[in-house]
Amino acid sequence: MSDFKKIPVQEINGNVFEMIGSDWMLITAGDKQKANAMTASWGGFGVMWNSSVAYIVIRPQRYTKEFVDANETFSLSFFSSEYKSALGYLGSVSGRDEDKLTKSKLTLEYDDGTPYFGEASLVLLCRKLFAQPLDPGSFTDPALPEKIYPNKDFHTLYVAKITKALQRQF
Repeated sequence: MSDFKKIPVQEINGNVFEMIGSDWMLITAGDKQKANAMTASWGGFGVMWNSSVAYIVIRPQRYTKEFVDANETFSLSFFSSEYKSALGYLGSVSGRDEDKLTKSKLTLEYDDGTPYFGEASLVLLCRKLFAQPLDPGSFTDPALPEKIYPNKDFHTLYVAKITKALQRQF
């Protein structure tokens, strides 16, 4: 963690729409015995329940969901463009099938037991506050469930308190 400096959440720089939607992030959960990560391009940040929060969504078939569900915390890691191919790999291969974390050649590190990646430019450590599967009956746009979920594999929405923001020091 020596390459990182703890910063206030309010000092996070960047456009969240680019950071998540275009540049992507890694959602990582687990412990020192076993962890997994997945690339994500959906989610966001905000203020809820008097806390700075991140929200993420994970489909039920994703292996990382088992790790997020089994642990109180997870991390969101953001990278410079030079790591785009590693994020692409981590988003296309399942940790059930191979040791994708080792094959990615990224360095898994831990902060108070929460895994994250040492090559990230920004890391958000998060503690889960809320988890709920999306309900198809709750969509106010009736076209979305059929368009986005033709296989009925509705995401679980997680809202998590951002407990620490770590900025890489260059």
